[in-house]
Amino acid sequence: MKKFVVLTDSACDLPEELADKHQIDIMCFKIALDGEGYTERVDFNGEQFCEMLRKSSGLPTTSQVTQFEFFDKFEEYDRRGVEQVLYVSINAGGSGTNAAAHAAAAQFKEEHPDSAMTIDVVDSHCYSMGYGAEVCRAHDMLAEGTPMSDVVAYLEDKFARVEILLTAYTLKVIRKSGRVSAAAAIAGDLLGIHPIFTLNDGVSQVVKKVRGDKLVVTNMVNLLKSRIAEGTPYYIAVADHKFEDEYKAACEKALGYPPALVFHLGCAVCSNTGPEAVGLIFEGQKRER
Repeated sequence: MKKFVVLTDSACDLPEELADKHQIDIMCFKIALDGEGYTERVDFNGEQFCEMLRKSSGLPTTSQVTQFEFFDKFEEYDRRGVEQVLYVSINAGGSGTNAAAHAAAAQFKEEHPDSAMTIDVVDSHCYSMGYGAEVCRAHDMLAEGTPMSDVVAYLEDKFARVEILLTAYTLKVIRKSGRVSAAAAIAGDLLGIHPIFTLNDGVSQVVKKVRGDKLVVTNMVNLLKSRIAEGTPYYIAVADHKFEDEYKAACEKALGYPPALVFHLGCAVCSNTGPEAVGLIFEGQKRER
């Protein structure tokens, strides 16, 4: 069996224990907040970052993983005798990280023509555990001897099915992403109106506007139930654990089985959603691209 590495980036939101268990290597995003620069998963975890967001005077910004960083990583793998590299990226439409990986792979091939190491770069077209869960499965498939081409085909099929429902209980940060206008965000916060988005193939669309916190849970869960492929796993993402029990109980009651995982949103994702966000990640019907 060929020696392989599965690489991803920190917007996958993989908990450390799962990343370690499946031997996933993670490239970390840089984040700036109130004039200070940080590295996700190095300087703080998601919970610590959300607490910083609540106290901050400004809004966070993130920086993509660079071509230089990828090139260094690929050279490191080559020195270690790695024969196959699989990199699964954050949605290419929302970050230049995927393009940087492609450029680094081309540069590596040009500068190391005698290397037998292959590099496959896959665009997840999504965020968070929408691809975090699948990089774990990709590692397991490769460890079982599945050819890389079959693993890539599996991922591309899965990523055409991943759906994300997202809501934010405060809109200060999410308006920065452009998903909610500044005026609508201010009005929403004043009136207690919470938008519910779909975030499929990197495209956000407001599908409901709900007034009152209790109705948000009901509407999120009803949308999940109407869209999920029957019997498939789902994941609950929270930026604050105060939402965890209510969403877990409501989802399990509606679907008849518990989530595969409840996890805390990572720093790169919370930089665009804020510290009061909840996401439901699941498999829906396959979309044609």
